[in-house]
Amino acid sequence: MKLYYAPGACSMGIHVLLEEIGAPFDTQRINIREGEQFGDSYVAINPKSKVPSLLRDDGSLVTEFPAIAFWLARTNPEKALLGDSLEDQTRALEILDFAVSTIHMQGFSRIFRASKFTPRAEDEAWVQERGKDIVRNAFQVVDKLMTGKTFALGDRFTIADAALFYVLFWACDRVKLELPERCIAYYARLKSRPSVVAVLAREQIVIT
Repeated sequence: MKLYYAPGACSMGIHVLLEEIGAPFDTQRINIREGEQFGDSYVAINPKSKVPSLLRDDGSLVTEFPAIAFWLARTNPEKALLGDSLEDQTRALEILDFAVSTIHMQGFSRIFRASKFTPRAEDEAWVQERGKDIVRNAFQVVDKLMTGKTFALGDRFTIADAALFYVLFWACDRVKLELPERCIAYYARLKSRPSVVAVLAREQIVIT
């Protein structure tokens, strides 16, 4: 397998899942800031011009965070990354979608790319504040979810935690938002996992 990723991007979550699985994989760094995702060589691989992309051993490509996470979990059932029961699997997908569709796409997209939400430069600060409100409100939901739990589904790390990890990284270490105590403690537990430590080192990300 080969993961196409950008350091600190949402692809971090998939990177973590690959480490959790422990199967051999290669990586290729895509420089998003310099627009490498729009270059001919990467567009030939993924016409969506985004990360993550996972090139499977049979030569086929899977794109989109939820699809890649689901495939990795289903093809490595011994790791129980999707949960055991139908209820657990449903909740794992529910939480993952909340992280990707709401916290990332609705919240952080406004914070990081405010110009895409308004034609008026003078409105961009308001757009960013709206994004921060969305993120803060979403993490209130996550805070309640984490009551009495080690991970999103209880005592076992799943694909839901991989998705929540990258949005927590953005919230705590990129945007420096104040989050509820349970979210902060949960993020600390995630950062201490060997898989996350390995990914941060490979992506050359230093968390202070």
